[in-house]
Amino acid sequence: MGRGKVQLRRIENNVSRQVTFSKRRSGLLKKAHEIAVLCDADVAVIVFSAKGRLYEYSTHTSMDRILERYERFSLSEGNVVEEFTDLEGSMNYDHIKLTSRIEALQKSRRNLMGEQLDSLTAREVQQLEQQIGNALRNIRIRKNHLLTNSIAELQNKERMLMGQNKILEKEKAEVLEASLHNNRPAPFCNNTVASLPNLNIW
Repeated sequence: MGRGKVQLRRIENNVSRQVTFSKRRSGLLKKAHEIAVLCDADVAVIVFSAKGRLYEYSTHTSMDRILERYERFSLSEGNVVEEFTDLEGSMNYDHIKLTSRIEALQKSRRNLMGEQLDSLTAREVQQLEQQIGNALRNIRIRKNHLLTNSIAELQNKERMLMGQNKILEKEKAEVLEASLHNNRPAPFCNNTVASLPNLNIW
């Protein structure tokens, strides 16, 4: 009697889920290696665990080379692209690659602005939320740094103005004292009175 169809669903137990992930991951990478060797195919496998850890496998042509080839294939709307040749560094290829990067950055920017989120998976939304959280934390750190510098600058200006004010007050007091000294009347002694002639008329 044949086995019934097994229903795939998320494993709720954390330990069992981790064990299954480890086994299936190893099996997947092993199969990728086998098909690459047996069929002389370029194979690239990228796996992110639930905790965000990266696992990857690629043939001798390297992961970057295979991904670049995939980008070229995607941009050509599914038409088979010739193998990499000496024209790999040509302006046309560089333009296609740059255009693809720009489109990816524009999509990421729109997602960060809260736009075009319908196409994102639950994991992508979670990653986007983490990116926004990190960005907000960096913004707050920069804001606090600017505020601290601004307060320190204002305090320095306040001390400088207070110092200048003290100097002006001192100079003002010196000028006032000199003015009072110059306007003080000459001393009037008894000898002067005695030398004055008696002008009384009887």
